[in-house]
Amino acid sequence: MWQRVAGAGWRILLAVGLVCGVGLLPWLTRTDPAYTVLKARSAEREPTPEVLADIRRQLGIDGGPLDVLTGWLGGLVRGDAGRSWISGADVLPDVTRALGVSLLLMGVALLVAVLTAGLICARTLRLGARRRLGGRRGGGSLSAVLASLPEFLVASVLATVVGVQLGWLPALGWYGPQWTLLPALALGLPAGAVLGRLLDDLLPGAFGEPWALAAAARGLTGRSIARQALRRCVPALLPNFGLFVVGLTGGAVAVEQVFDIPGLGRTTLQAALAQDLPVLQSGTLALVLLAGLATGATRVAARLLTGPALRDGALSSLHRPAPPAGGLLPLLYGALLLAVVGFGLTRDPLALDTGQRLRAPSLDHPFGTDALGRDLLARVGHGALDTLALAAAISAAALLAGVLLGLVPRVSAPLVDTVNSVPPVLVALLVTAVAGSGAATPALAVGAVAWAPLAAHTSSLLRQERATLHITATKGLGAGPVHLLRHELLPAVVPPVLRHALLRLPGVALALASLGFLGLGAQPPSPEWGLLLAENQPYAERAPWAVLAPAAVLALLGALAVSAAGGLRRRPTRSSPRQTDAAGQRPVAEAEREPAGFGAR
Repeated sequence: MWQRVAGAGWRILLAVGLVCGVGLLPWLTRTDPAYTVLKARSAEREPTPEVLADIRRQLGIDGGPLDVLTGWLGGLVRGDAGRSWISGADVLPDVTRALGVSLLLMGVALLVAVLTAGLICARTLRLGARRRLGGRRGGGSLSAVLASLPEFLVASVLATVVGVQLGWLPALGWYGPQWTLLPALALGLPAGAVLGRLLDDLLPGAFGEPWALAAAARGLTGRSIARQALRRCVPALLPNFGLFVVGLTGGAVAVEQVFDIPGLGRTTLQAALAQDLPVLQSGTLALVLLAGLATGATRVAARLLTGPALRDGALSSLHRPAPPAGGLLPLLYGALLLAVVGFGLTRDPLALDTGQRLRAPSLDHPFGTDALGRDLLARVGHGALDTLALAAAISAAALLAGVLLGLVPRVSAPLVDTVNSVPPVLVALLVTAVAGSGAATPALAVGAVAWAPLAAHTSSLLRQERATLHITATKGLGAGPVHLLRHELLPAVVPPVLRHALLRLPGVALALASLGFLGLGAQPPSPEWGLLLAENQPYAERAPWAVLAPAAVLALLGALAVSAAGGLRRRPTRSSPRQTDAAGQRPVAEAEREPAGFGAR
């Protein structure tokens, strides 16, 4: 009981610290809030000392940040979130309205994500139900391409093609449910691709458990077996599903900007830029509360789906040794990516030729040119040095932090909930306020949140792996915690988390690109990929190659990451007898079929 109380106290402390940190944003940036508010209200008015003093008096910030925080918290207890420093309107109705918009958009986007994940896993489910999986592991490159598509790019393409050119659906504004379809597709397709890949990675292990053979022997239909396999795998993914819930609500800033949606993420970003503290703090608090509700709901759902097996240690491991995937596709994708980068590095990314503006791809310019006549192949190649190297370094650090923190879930779970509730854009603003603007700011902002999904995945897998029969048997034979961690738990948990980290490598690059797209990352004339997409986005209809070139390279990076992840699997033990697994689908080591004794591996 005391552990639950301590965990709740830790969450409350983190939430209060986050809200207070956000409330200090104007003072952290060492700017006068009165000056920022004056410029937001009336840019033409002269910021004289008398005018600034009058604004401070109106806002009640004469006493400094502590008085502002205590006053806001005191009003919140009475149900009053204050008034906007910019518009003067009550904050609570505006934030509630923005939250409702974001929740509706999130709900439709989650439906799209679930349908996308189902399509990605459909073949594995069909083959597993028929006991014909063989050695198949994971989907192909289509899911990697979907996972690698920048949300803001998908949003822009859908708005331009489907909304404007074809006129099938409304593209801008927010006036009813039909306005949710295009932004929901932009948000749900990449999220569904990631969830589908993670689920597809677990399904073969579920179909290989003894219950599948027993169910087939009893005459259960393949559809029933597939449904039970889904139920077996979903609990391990629910923590990440909860992270997507919050991410699709507060982290949809770029999509809300493209479609002009008055959602909570966009409202919070605008308040942060204008230093409208009452709106900013209220929006952040709403996201923190949403993160807590989503986490609690996913934990309850995981317990209901798993049942008493998790408590009684009666589960089987979903992460058995399996032959690694073939190495041809990673080599092909890697060679193609290296060729693009290599050819681009031989060209000048800054050479201007206004006579060659927005030229289509040709022999002289294989990727075409941008609005200033610069060679896009050169800019993509030189931008790869910054984007790919930075994304790889951030992913490696996030993997290490995620695994280490995931091993101590009582400490990391509240931290994951709090970190995930903050949109990366707001993190970038906070990092800029503390560390100043510069090339390292986007890396620090993305790195501050990139570890959270990996920590949640590690904790979830570790919780299920500890409840397996072979762990119970190993404990009965005298194995200590260190032996269990080193020889049993880590070998089962680290490979899927490592594959997850590789799957998110393009997502890290996309996060950096999103900050560049919103003007919070690299600045011109840098060839960073996010900045390339932002610079060329206005010309997407006239010169689509200017946007498709960096997007295609991002998709290629995703295909490379997913195909390479297929080779990161535990190999079967060669010295052990081999036999067919319970579903008759693939050979597994005998040592994995029986409870492992102390020192068995």
